[in-house]
Amino acid sequence: MVELAGIIILGILAQWVAWKFKIPAILPLILIGLLVGPIAAEYLSADGSKWIEPVWNGKKGLFPGESLYYFVSLAISIILFEGGLTLKRDEIKNVGPVISKLITLGSAITFFGAGIIAHFVFELGWDLSFLFSALIIVTGPTVITPILRNIPLKKDVSAVLKWEGILIDPIGALVAVLVFEFISVGGGGGFTKTALIEFGKILLFGTTFGFTFAHALAFAINKKFIPHYLLNVVSLSTVLLVFVESEIFAHESGLLAVVVMGMVLGNSKLKNIKELLYFKESLSVLLISILFILLAANINMSDMMLLYNWETVILFALVVFVVRPIAVLLSTTKSKLKFNEKLFISWVGPRGIVAAGIASLFGGKLIKQGVEGAEYITPLVFMIVLGTVLLNATTARLFAKLVGVFLKNSEGVLIIGASKLSRLIAVYLQENDRDVVLIDTNEENVKKSISEGLKALNIDIFSSELDDDIELNDIGYLLALTGSSNINTSAVTRLKKQFGENGYFRVRTNGEVQDPNDENGWLFPINKDFINLTSITKNYPYIGEIDLEDGVGYEDIMSLFNGKNNSAPLFIKNKDGKLDVITSQLENKEFAHNMKLVYLGEKIEKL
Repeated sequence: MVELAGIIILGILAQWVAWKFKIPAILPLILIGLLVGPIAAEYLSADGSKWIEPVWNGKKGLFPGESLYYFVSLAISIILFEGGLTLKRDEIKNVGPVISKLITLGSAITFFGAGIIAHFVFELGWDLSFLFSALIIVTGPTVITPILRNIPLKKDVSAVLKWEGILIDPIGALVAVLVFEFISVGGGGGFTKTALIEFGKILLFGTTFGFTFAHALAFAINKKFIPHYLLNVVSLSTVLLVFVESEIFAHESGLLAVVVMGMVLGNSKLKNIKELLYFKESLSVLLISILFILLAANINMSDMMLLYNWETVILFALVVFVVRPIAVLLSTTKSKLKFNEKLFISWVGPRGIVAAGIASLFGGKLIKQGVEGAEYITPLVFMIVLGTVLLNATTARLFAKLVGVFLKNSEGVLIIGASKLSRLIAVYLQENDRDVVLIDTNEENVKKSISEGLKALNIDIFSSELDDDIELNDIGYLLALTGSSNINTSAVTRLKKQFGENGYFRVRTNGEVQDPNDENGWLFPINKDFINLTSITKNYPYIGEIDLEDGVGYEDIMSLFNGKNNSAPLFIKNKDGKLDVITSQLENKEFAHNMKLVYLGEKIEKL
């Protein structure tokens, strides 16, 4: 009881540490597991026992006999199902040729390159070498996001790394599952006709069960045959049912079935897909926390000593500094990415949770099957995972500065609210080379924004999704443009440190009084609140520019709009295109002839 409670407590503590220090959770999880497992047994326990013993002599421990492998199999099946849910056909079409090549050509180069290296460096059989290479194809957003969260990068670079991690997760897992199943049916005696038939059965039952149950579950959810409060637990039980049933009909086909099920369900017209994803993400966090402490604790010091040689260093160096750069450079040929951006993408390739979890599962099963060299799979993959995470977590920011992809100034703009007023301003900013992102809980406003060529997210301002979106790393300005005083105030209070380093502003709402202690002031003149600006936008949806003369001041500009209810000043634009938001901060500033006044509303001929 103490050990089980300890695993859960330590797992959640590791997740908190990862969040607090903005590092991948897999790092503290595995380190804690190694500490309470092999390190404790070797150096800390008087009797040489582990503090947490997943399996002891196959009989005693938290999971006696085969129980650990059953638990790992079920946990991995849920994690892979959640990964499959995130893979959308439309996303693959829209992410562009660079990411498409990275998850296809890049994966193939990693698969064959790392497999050949493992074969010749560690003298593993070709089957195990390619199982190892299939496992390290996977990167994953859970390891990339914390590393890049605090590195301001160009949007294109962060988008490539983000989408590669999301899309390659289920693809890499699927390749690893297929390679493992091919090895399993070979039985160590070569791939005979019987073995190929067994492999065919695995493919048939895995894909059939996954495809069929995905459509059945989607049908049941859309027809409301399942009450809302049972939606998540029924989905979970269906995943477990598919895994177990597929295993009964064709041994080792269960993981393939749940990956296929996740992919099909994720691409179906499911009304509750977001809610299902949130539940699976929360469950995955708990399972991952337990799983990786258990798996790391289950490693013995003798397993770790297998890697205490120069071959390990050579394998790691070739995989990280040769195979990864070749895969990236070939995948980004003829792209718009600059060479320094390609170098940075080559440098950042941390392997993730799925790789380590499946490696432990497959490695243990192959050892029990008596496959020669199988004892190397788990420690080798753990070494790649820990090595790449440590390397990228400690050097990514420095390397970004060295190669010149680190953004010194975050000039992007985050707009809270996607009303017509917000969209009009966002289009102007985008046309003036600003990265703009709008967020709104109104789905219709978000759809309209996207149709106008803007990036818009259907997210609540209190959602953690904003914290995890590495594509927002170049945001330095925050504009709260909703009709709710509470939302505007909350948005500025919560998000100003993360997204408002260069300035954070909010529009007045009806009857709202300006706070004299406000650091950055309010948007627009004092007589222009949200209702007034919405009315102007409705009647005169136009943003224009007026050339300014030398010596014109803030009061001169304000006097121009005092009697005009159909227009409002927005920005001051200098000769370099830099925009200053019109607030009371500019009241002591004089403007020059090479500056422009940007305004909203009825066309103005001159100042």
